[in-house]
Amino acid sequence: MHGPLIGITTSELRTPDRVDPTPSSEPPQRELALGLDYPVAVAAGGGLPVVLPPHLDQAEDVVSRLDGLVLAGGPDINPALYAHPPHANLGPNEPATDAWELALLTAALERGLPVLAICRGMQLLNVAYGGTLWQDINTELELGDVHRQKERGSEVTHDVEVDDGTQLAALTGGGTLAVNSFHHQAVQDLGSGLRITARDQGLVEAIEDPARPFVIGVQWHAESLYRRPAQLALFQGLVATAATSA
Repeated sequence: MHGPLIGITTSELRTPDRVDPTPSSEPPQRELALGLDYPVAVAAGGGLPVVLPPHLDQAEDVVSRLDGLVLAGGPDINPALYAHPPHANLGPNEPATDAWELALLTAALERGLPVLAICRGMQLLNVAYGGTLWQDINTELELGDVHRQKERGSEVTHDVEVDDGTQLAALTGGGTLAVNSFHHQAVQDLGSGLRITARDQGLVEAIEDPARPFVIGVQWHAESLYRRPAQLALFQGLVATAATSA
């Protein structure tokens, strides 16, 4: 496989429940978790995917070897990063992982690498630019649980309206875009230098940095929809930009 080297973060750290452990096997330990759709989508877009475990102190060295970066979904972001007290419905968070991914993002931006930020990744992108988050849209915005679908990630459950004249519109065709939804946090105050590029009933669904060739965040899980041309275009755009800047 050839193509630009695209790093994919792994935000989820889990301790597996082993009901019937193998005799003499290693004890349960924290494990990385990343949906297989992420590397598959990057490869479908023409890139060479590589999964990035949280080394925590090697961000610049790692990014120096990459051509592009995908910030994947995962747990809630620690609200201390944007100077908000924790909400009662704040979910589990990993401050050390937050710090690692912010360091990766900072290094990627300093090197001018293209970035595709997905779900939690988009929220982290907004925080990195000085923005804030709704910690629980179900209660803070009284939206209920409509943004956590029960259907599989390959199924679309609502529409977003893409703004004309944006990088997102150029990639996806703009207009109304059908997406999936698995989140309870969202962009509140927009980070400095970012532009909102898609909305759903007032909720921010996509953002980008118009001053850069490719720094795009989407609230939906585009990797699970990569078989749809408009969603695959996000990964193709990431890889194409990586190829020209490598």
